[in-house]
Amino acid sequence: MATKKKSSRKTRKPSTRARGTDALKAPFRRVLKWAARGVLAFAALLLALLFLYKFVNPPTTWTMWNARRHLGVIDQKWVPLEKIAPVAARSVVAAEDANFCNHWGFDMRAIREAIDEGGNRGASTITQQTVKNVFLWQGRNWLRKALEAALTPFAEAIWGKKRILEIYLNVAEFDKGAFGIDAAAYRYFRTSPDKLSARQAALIAAVLPDPKDRSAAKPTAYLSRRANAIIDGAATIKRDGRAECFE
Repeated sequence: MATKKKSSRKTRKPSTRARGTDALKAPFRRVLKWAARGVLAFAALLLALLFLYKFVNPPTTWTMWNARRHLGVIDQKWVPLEKIAPVAARSVVAAEDANFCNHWGFDMRAIREAIDEGGNRGASTITQQTVKNVFLWQGRNWLRKALEAALTPFAEAIWGKKRILEIYLNVAEFDKGAFGIDAAAYRYFRTSPDKLSARQAALIAAVLPDPKDRSAAKPTAYLSRRANAIIDGAATIKRDGRAECFE
């Protein structure tokens, strides 16, 4: 019976350098693992809040919290879309996103025009601004823009146009410490959102996107001209059907 010949090859033990490299990689892998879990948990939380805010009004936002921290108090009262003058809703849409009813969260035409102009003008839709206002922070950086872009289609799919506009009209800042159309209507004109005239609504819309340096109650010549353009724009989107998705 033939005997098996023992292999003369010895099992190679990992070198000290290899063991050291593996020891260094292990903590890095753990960090990546926990970072991935954190990202997934954060994404799950945001999706859960998106579903929740379809039925429950957002109690606050990062911008509101920050303003309250600096000012001590802010002015904000939630008003359902049905209790806001239609001309006010149309004016804000005409001022900020005239094609609001015709896109799925991103206005590609506006984006192309902004690129052609060298990025000197904004192209954010009302949906993008609402996502930013509710979930994210102000300022320009790539992380915030990436999160905003990721959440925008979900907001369109889950909330729908009416809810998006309702949330926007209640959380947007219209003056220092004045958040929402109710606070704007009272602060500027001592009235309620359902009683805003076309001129008043246009002036309120005209302070966007720079409410801290513009005043609807004391409009400059530029702001007055912008309000006139918004009045025309609001009438146009009503006439051509671009307001049907929220009226």
